[in-house]
Amino acid sequence: MNFIVSSTILLKHLQSISGVLSSSNNLPILDNFLFEVNNKHLSISASDLETTITTSLEIQSEEIGKIAIPARLILDILKNLPEQPCTFKIGTDFSVEIAYNNGKSKMIGFNGDEYPRVPKLDNKNSVSITGEILSKAINKTIFAAGNDDLRPVMSGVFCQFTEKEITFVATDAHKLVRYSRTDFTAKGNASFILPKKPLNLLKNNIRGDEEVKIEYNTSNAIFSLNDITLNCRLIDGKYPNYEAVIPKENPNVLSIDRNQILSSIKRVSLFSNKTTHQIKLKLAGSDLNLSAEDVDFSNEATERLTCNYNGTDLEIGFNSRFLMDMLSNLETTDIQLCMSEPNRAGLLMPIHSEENKNEHILMLVMPVMLNR
Repeated sequence: MNFIVSSTILLKHLQSISGVLSSSNNLPILDNFLFEVNNKHLSISASDLETTITTSLEIQSEEIGKIAIPARLILDILKNLPEQPCTFKIGTDFSVEIAYNNGKSKMIGFNGDEYPRVPKLDNKNSVSITGEILSKAINKTIFAAGNDDLRPVMSGVFCQFTEKEITFVATDAHKLVRYSRTDFTAKGNASFILPKKPLNLLKNNIRGDEEVKIEYNTSNAIFSLNDITLNCRLIDGKYPNYEAVIPKENPNVLSIDRNQILSSIKRVSLFSNKTTHQIKLKLAGSDLNLSAEDVDFSNEATERLTCNYNGTDLEIGFNSRFLMDMLSNLETTDIQLCMSEPNRAGLLMPIHSEENKNEHILMLVMPVMLNR
């Protein structure tokens, strides 16, 4: 089997799917890309068993066949080749020869039939969503998902589609993000939990406002966009009742410029305890005092900001890293931090302009006990 393909185009397609490759595969065959040639069409797949991603492109060929080619080796070869046509010659012994302008290289591939097959979806449903909305929903929530293997449902992003809105939720029990859109609806109701790895792969491959088709059943989901198809196993389990942890009464409301408070937190947090990352917010009238200290090293810092605050005088502590993550993932000029008591969660929300009225973002952050 022979085929000819551009070195840079092939490299671009391989890099778009290489993120799924794992350095600790149980099956050695998964250290390879699966090349499937069907006349002028080439499909390339990479998999870690849980997630399989496939890309396709046009080539020069009149043959049909498949071969598994070592992933790291072919990536390294193509990275060091200038733009030019490459001729692939696949032998009956699964040898792979790549000929280019001033030379050739040869490696041993593997039987493509040994590559794991992608499971087919039975009893599937489908929904289509614009790439812009999906990409934004992933970006706004994925940073809040947990990493605890003992609580796998909290290590992914909960997706819910209804006839009124779509909602994406992520939490690690210390922080929570709920992102909703009312300008996109689905036929019927559906919900599932997506792992972080396929979501990151999707985010990296969405290149605009193209339509993304999502097909799903109780165990798997398939995303189709441009020349990419991603099949992933869903996280099995029931997502926590996140609405129950969102406090309903929050009479103390701080309104402030997002960049101003973010810059201040970045500076003050440099002097916080390196274990707790605790930062204290002291609110009185129109004054916001931010402070942090590390008793072990006699480090401390304090800054005073002018703000708009409605509520009783309040001192509350937060993990500065969580606040910085959240503020960095908001885009509006001004934000609100709504609080009730020093031992209850605070709600961080953007102050939207009229053009963002279909987008709703709520970020919850748990407080930390203040050192007295």
